[in-house]
Amino acid sequence: QVQLVESGGGLVQTGGSLRLSCAASGSISGFVRVGWYRQAPGKNRELVATITKSGTTNYADSVKGRFTISRDNAENTLYLQMISLKPEDTAVYYCNAATTYLQYWGQGTQVTVSS
Repeated sequence: QVQLVESGGGLVQTGGSLRLSCAASGSISGFVRVGWYRQAPGKNRELVATITKSGTTNYADSVKGRFTISRDNAENTLYLQMISLKPEDTAVYYCNAATTYLQYWGQGTQVTVSS
C-alpha cells in the first residue's frame, strides 16, 4: 500500500500561480503512471496531467502551456506547477498513482481561483 498526500492548494487570484506537491509513503518510481486529476463541484473527476515511468507526459487540452507535471523519484514526490490560473481551474486536485492492476488516490487539495 502506498499513501499519497497532496499539499500546496489554496486561494489565488486569476493569473496567479501555485505548485502542488504529492508526497508518497513509498517509492513512486515503479508505478506505470502517476498524475493529477481534478474535480469541480457538480462535475466528474477529470484528468489534468500524467507522467509515465519513462517520463512521457500527457496534459488535458485546457491546461496545456500553463501546467507542468514533474516527478522526483529520489524524494518520492510528484509536482504540478500551475501558472496563469483561471477561475475554471477551481477544483479539488487529486494525486494518482497507477500500477497495471491498481490505482491509489490521495485525499485531495482544494484550489480556488478568484476572478
